Amino acid sequence: MTILVTGGAGFIGGNFVLDWLAGTDEAVVNVDKLTYAGNLDTLQGLQGDTRHVFVRADIGDRDVIGRLLAEHKPRAVINFAAESHVDRSIHGPGDFIQTNVVGTFNLLESVRAYWNELPADDKATFRFLHVSTDEVYGTLEANDPPFSETNTYEPNSPYSASKAASDHLVRAWHHTYGLPVLTTNCSNNYGPYHFPEKLIPLVILNALNGKPLPIYGDGQQIRDWLYVKDHCSAIRRVLEAGKVGETYNVGGWNEKANLDVVKTICSLLDQLQPRTDGQGYAEQITYVTDRPGHDRRYAIDATKLARELGWKPAETFESGIRKTVEWYLANQDWVKNVTSGAYREWVSTQYGA
Repeated sequence: MTILVTGGAGFIGGNFVLDWLAGTDEAVVNVDKLTYAGNLDTLQGLQGDTRHVFVRADIGDRDVIGRLLAEHKPRAVINFAAESHVDRSIHGPGDFIQTNVVGTFNLLESVRAYWNELPADDKATFRFLHVSTDEVYGTLEANDPPFSETNTYEPNSPYSASKAASDHLVRAWHHTYGLPVLTTNCSNNYGPYHFPEKLIPLVILNALNGKPLPIYGDGQQIRDWLYVKDHCSAIRRVLEAGKVGETYNVGGWNEKANLDVVKTICSLLDQLQPRTDGQGYAEQITYVTDRPGHDRRYAIDATKLARELGWKPAETFESGIRKTVEWYLANQDWVKNVTSGAYREWVSTQYGA
């Protein structure tokens, strides 16, 4: 048996591949375009493992995807491949439309052609699992209930709009063509192997390098934080037992303001690797101009996933963030390899020199 994973050298996809192969002998065909956030160093521990087949390719390349499907005959496709950073989508929305919308369309068409030719038994058990985001639902007021699977889509950034479009395509391919799909919408992930453009790894990296810790606006934007390995376990559970055509929200039940997250990281670093000058890392916090259209609050209601499939996160935010900080302290070589000159140039453009 084999599964095909797209975007499996990225943050969530890479963690999923590592966890999958640590827990099963089922092979993985791993397709990743290796854009800036795709990193083979994440998969270094799989070198020589015959269960892992890596192919550098674009999900929109129907010839390559079609050949891989025909050759490896996977029982499932899990689609992590996406451009996923809101700030980058504001500066360059075209890449997000191309990958998240056009790429998903082409992938769906490749998978549909493969699925249509499967024997009846294999066709019945095949699954296409599409990994998406809570940002498609828009923003919440302070007293609003968390997002459920029935919330209206109200995306507010080019990124979330492109992911909303991909979700709609997946739904349509199920209802129109019968493709057996599953969709998950997750809250903000954090953990090992996270490319340091997102809040938590950026703050850890900047803190250790004596740089400002940039906080958008007043820092009171609230997110529901989900440890990446909990997210991976949820995806495995949905793939195993999810009802075809259904959407499952995946959350960590951990609503935190951005400023509180940064202060927690600073406190952990004060314990684990104190500054040489005796000052606290919180001294480096710097407020920067808020980004356009910044959603104020996200929160996920993961009740459906708990009730129907028995899943719940294993980590609290306190346990997960400590594991995350400890991982970055222990894996500085990985960080150095991904923070190239192009990365530093982008950070300078985004947050100011």
